[in-house]
Amino acid sequence: MARRPRPKVVTLTDAAATRMTEIMSAADEAFIGVKIGVKNGGCAGMEYTMDYAIEAGPLDEVVEENGVKVMIDPKAILFLLGTEIDFVTEKLSQRFVFNNPNQTDACGCGESVTIVPAREDA
Repeated sequence: MARRPRPKVVTLTDAAATRMTEIMSAADEAFIGVKIGVKNGGCAGMEYTMDYAIEAGPLDEVVEENGVKVMIDPKAILFLLGTEIDFVTEKLSQRFVFNNPNQTDACGCGESVTIVPAREDA
């Protein structure tokens, strides 16, 4: 019996990929991509993290999407499974937005979220 294809942990919209590419090309160092993760913090319990990546860690999940390499911290995979990362421009701000099906709540200021791990059989 053939195994079903494993879904990508995260996907990027065209806007997010374009903005990540612009940011990395303007940086002083040569980065290979973006490192995504989650950490404990904020009033809702967890915060998304996003940093430049100079290399992939040995256990990082690597996703290539729209020409951008995204390395996902192995501790964050079940929290981010199925997440779409977008870049939105509003009247007074621009920001990356994580559209995460595992997110159950967010604080009022939008800095932290409550995330439940995805089920392994999902």
